[in-house]
Amino acid sequence: MHIAIVTDAWFPQVNGVVRSLSTVGKELEDMGHKVTFITPKLFHSLPLPGNAEVVLSLLPRFKMARILDHLKPDAIHIAVEGPLGYAARRYCLRRGIAFSTAYHTKFPEYLQKQFGVPEALTYRVVRRFHQSSSAVMVATQSLEDDLTARGFKNIVRWSRGVNMEQFSPAPGGQKNFYPASLPRPIWLNVGRVSVEKNIEAFLALDLPGSKVVVGDGPHMQELKGKYPGVYFAGMRGGKDLADHYAGADVFVFPSVTDTFGLVLLEALASGLPVAAYPVTGPLDVVTDPRAGSLDLDLQKACKQALLLSPADCLAFARTYSWRASAEQFLTNLQRRRDVDRRKIA
Repeated sequence: MHIAIVTDAWFPQVNGVVRSLSTVGKELEDMGHKVTFITPKLFHSLPLPGNAEVVLSLLPRFKMARILDHLKPDAIHIAVEGPLGYAARRYCLRRGIAFSTAYHTKFPEYLQKQFGVPEALTYRVVRRFHQSSSAVMVATQSLEDDLTARGFKNIVRWSRGVNMEQFSPAPGGQKNFYPASLPRPIWLNVGRVSVEKNIEAFLALDLPGSKVVVGDGPHMQELKGKYPGVYFAGMRGGKDLADHYAGADVFVFPSVTDTFGLVLLEALASGLPVAAYPVTGPLDVVTDPRAGSLDLDLQKACKQALLLSPADCLAFARTYSWRASAEQFLTNLQRRRDVDRRKIA
């Protein structure tokens, strides 16, 4: 099968959407399928004001149509509700082609928190974007329940995986990666340093030991100035990122707007128990109390997580795989092809 994946989120962005799409794309190709990514790199684009990592493609409608006409893919998946997503959606609707979409990010909650835009208004726009999709892919049950209650239709499951070869506990349990100047325990957060990630809820906690933040983003300089005792490691990748995970003691995830949280699986695969709020994402990923502590009191969750076993965390992470995620994705595309066949009949 030739699969075209249209996404406004792509490298050099480093986030869960990009990692999920690129990893599943590779799995699909390993399974014998052809995958073509249609990204902002193919269009004239401008950086989003205040966030240079995110780019907005300019007037992509006609070029999108030319690209898809040339490719003639067997399936079209629209990953993000951005300019490219809207252009591909318009193309499919005008030609009567079924397509699938995914709900990766809680944009309504983010826009409410960042700019004061009413959630009801944004949900109306986002729901309209997805209403013609033959399969709206979501990562978790709680997200499915939430969107169903908001009037979304055709929701299907698309879970995520973790690379167990890249992420693993420190050899022999020797957590000697961080300098001795950082007293233990080490509380780690990995992700984009931006307002919607709610990182300050973690940094403001009164915890023993050291707090480490791995990642970069528009909120970085402000938080550095406000919390001089926190070790900001910046952007990391590959083995360096894996070492930062394995060298810590607890992974703290303060976000309340993520729809899944790949970093949760990466932490668990590294033998790190998770401390988080009981919200969409952590509630669905950390389903075994031996792998993490979820509490409305994040400080309490952190202290409880510190008592958990790294071995239990690792065993739980092994239940996830990217191959299973890719197979789910394919099943959802088959649903889209069935819709096409019903239209022809």
